[in-house]
Amino acid sequence: MITVWFALVVLCWVLFFVLEGFDFGVGLLAPVLGRDDHERGAVVRTVGPFWDGNEVWLVAAIGVTFAAFPAWYAALLSGLYLPMAALLLLLAVRGVALEFRGKGDGPRWRRRCDAALAASSAGIVLLWGAVLGVLTHGLALGPDGQVTGTGVGRSTAPLLSWAALAGAGAALFAALLIGATFVTLRTTGPVHQRARRLGGTLATGGAAALVAVGSGTGSRPALVAAVLCVGIAMLARSGREALAFGGTALGVAGAVVAVFTAHGDVVLRSTLDPAWSLTMAGAAATDSALRLISVAGVVVLPGVLVYQAFSYWVFRRRVASERVAS
Repeated sequence: MITVWFALVVLCWVLFFVLEGFDFGVGLLAPVLGRDDHERGAVVRTVGPFWDGNEVWLVAAIGVTFAAFPAWYAALLSGLYLPMAALLLLLAVRGVALEFRGKGDGPRWRRRCDAALAASSAGIVLLWGAVLGVLTHGLALGPDGQVTGTGVGRSTAPLLSWAALAGAGAALFAALLIGATFVTLRTTGPVHQRARRLGGTLATGGAAALVAVGSGTGSRPALVAAVLCVGIAMLARSGREALAFGGTALGVAGAVVAVFTAHGDVVLRSTLDPAWSLTMAGAAATDSALRLISVAGVVVLPGVLVYQAFSYWVFRRRVASERVAS
């Protein structure tokens, strides 16, 4: 049961980072790919029917982590409470910018909403990337399973580690790439052409950077990611948009799985003493609690997946970015 629920936790986080990943990427790229108000609106409309449904997977991931692994939830969220609070505020700003963009009159209002959308999306991506980096590096867990320290530094110092900074940079690149390939898949006209070129350029540049990192550090995952980026660049330039987006989504999913399984059965590593690290068995809820939530999981999770797949099918047509004569 513990292994099954850990797999479900990872699945929820994978779905969140893949689905919301292209939402954040679209928010970042709207001012870049759209040369005027009409084109920027076309970029934003690619995620209009989906972004709030995609955000549900954050609630699911946090909820499943709390229910199945309460000790992990307590240590992680209490140790990173300031970044988590900042993420919630930025998600609120992102939602307001998306919902209110079409409520005001005039291009000036929409430019402000686009700026708020891009800024909040950038902040969210950087913070989530830093949090994933912290997961690979670990936190200063004491023997009681709680993060040591007091004050603001208790939750901000982990974000200044090399792993957190590398995670932030990798997350920004991934969001831009998956956003560009998603816009290519979902639009027509000039925005489509710009997104296609940008996707190929990003993938090529990312492949070069990953080869340099892999060669310098001997990291096999970096070299595998470089090969994937080369394939995405070739697919994007040849017009195979669905495969390019699928390859990018696969890369994001693989990176998230690698982060959560980096230390085997250790879900949160202690940087003070490896013996104080949280393991799956040590952080899990009781057997009776896991059996109880399994009943809810069997009912709820398939329903959410079916509903979301149906919404993507209903809104499957592309968004036109070219102007149509009236």
